[in-house]
Amino acid sequence: MPLFSRNTRRVTVDEAHRRTQGTNAASVLLDVREKSEWNAGRAPATVHAPLSGLVAGAALPQAAQGRPLVVICRSGNRSQKAVALLSGRGLNAVDVKGGMQAWAAAGHPVVDARGNNGSVA
Repeated sequence: MPLFSRNTRRVTVDEAHRRTQGTNAASVLLDVREKSEWNAGRAPATVHAPLSGLVAGAALPQAAQGRPLVVICRSGNRSQKAVALLSGRGLNAVDVKGGMQAWAAAGHPVVDARGNNGSVA
């Protein structure tokens, strides 16, 4: 049984945080922004797979394979496109309403490539 209903393709940042953070996380937080954006600031424990690569047919990183996906970008536009693409591949995926901007505004952690405080680019 899928973790997410097929009719529910969007979640709040709080729901995304609850489902993806911690050692026993139910889902993988998949960031589909480009590398420079991801390096500037991302949620901890995020798996990176740029939308440009997914559109070109790239496989998901090993850490995201076979698991429910919570897809995030800067504002929610690219993540919606990624969810449509990934769902078309038969994967269980939802996007985060408001993206990393909403994630940071809600007070959830944002780290840079070195693990320091990051910023949403």
